[in-house]
Amino acid sequence: MSDYTLTASVRNDLGKGASRRLRRANEQVPAIIYGGDKAPQAIAVDKTVFYKSIEEEAFFSSLINLEVDGKPQQVVVRDLQRHPYKPLVTHADFMRVDATHEITMRVPLHVVGQEDSKAIKEQDGELHQLANDVEISCLPKDLPDYLEVNIADLEIGATLHLSDIQVPAGVTVVELSHGEDHDQAIVNVTKAKVMQTEEEEAEDTDASAEEGQADGGAKGDDEEEDSKE
Repeated sequence: MSDYTLTASVRNDLGKGASRRLRRANEQVPAIIYGGDKAPQAIAVDKTVFYKSIEEEAFFSSLINLEVDGKPQQVVVRDLQRHPYKPLVTHADFMRVDATHEITMRVPLHVVGQEDSKAIKEQDGELHQLANDVEISCLPKDLPDYLEVNIADLEIGATLHLSDIQVPAGVTVVELSHGEDHDQAIVNVTKAKVMQTEEEEAEDTDASAEEGQADGGAKGDDEEEDSKE
């Protein structure tokens, strides 16, 4: 689990106009904290560390130490609202976490094992990642930055599903709790299209050659019968 620390201050000047002025000052990002047994609280997050943090994938699936006016609390990111065409975050939502209560989060899937995969290295297989993240449930202390999907032994034409992921102790894949019908495919390896095309062309060539031989044999038989007549 990665550690991130952000600093913020309580925001008393509320409304769209106030948020706009805060962003224009170019020092802080408007945000809100909610959840737990406390009321929602409007805050302004210091911009420099925040913008560096959101460049990292792990930030979105990690516990964050958020210090509001010097008082620390543990949160996770729930939502970021971004400017439609500028590289700016216009608002951030954080949710408080309780060490004794499970949280539900989406975490990234990292595919590993390509370097050891015979299907890819020796058989020119093509890897297709069908899901980039997965929803999990766990206690805050068990929250992983990501889950690994190992394809080292995956053969051409085979598929890995959610149930094939090796999850850490204490972590549950939410979809699987709804039954086998929710065991969705997450990655597969198929024969490369170039190889398929070459094989199809070779098969077509062989078929044409066989047809030619058959036609040639029939023609020879006809000519032989004509000569006898």
